[in-house]
Amino acid sequence: MKILLIILGPFLLIFIGVQIFALSSQHNIETYAYTVSKKYDAFEIRRYEASLFTSVKLNTNNYKDASGKGFSVLAGYIFGGNEKNENIAMTSPVAMTLGDSMVMMFKVPKKIEKEMLPKPNQPQVEFREEPAKTAAAIRFGGWTTDKKIEAYKQKLITALDKEGIPYTNNFQFLGYNAPYEVFNRRNEIIVELQ
Repeated sequence: MKILLIILGPFLLIFIGVQIFALSSQHNIETYAYTVSKKYDAFEIRRYEASLFTSVKLNTNNYKDASGKGFSVLAGYIFGGNEKNENIAMTSPVAMTLGDSMVMMFKVPKKIEKEMLPKPNQPQVEFREEPAKTAAAIRFGGWTTDKKIEAYKQKLITALDKEGIPYTNNFQFLGYNAPYEVFNRRNEIIVELQ
């Protein structure tokens, strides 16, 4: 038992250190700003401000396939894969449209205007301006799967129908955590209201 502790001890310390780093670094990340206008038992109504995003269209509706490919393309861009080899700060959450194909989006930090963004090295990276909107949001924890996304999308639809709140077909998944974060994972499904 003592030998096992000696062998596993350093790995456990590294794991704990990474998780503490992840929790503390979340406070320094700019987020997609919103105000809550009303809370219900299962969801809340939010007002999002207009924002600029980098985006990539993915010809799949499978979360697992889209998230890996989309993240690598967009992370490549913000970590220097552009004409200026310029790093752009990571923001939260990572957004993905939900439909026959998916669009993954990283919010551009507020201090950077569209004209200031360097040209991407990969032509599939585009800039997308999202207007201000009112949306309903439902939150869930843990690791995301296609099954969870569909289940919470249906829960949100059921709750909105029960309250008689009209909504569009513009659903998005929002993921707030880095892949290496294990604790306090935050995920949401939002839908733009009519």
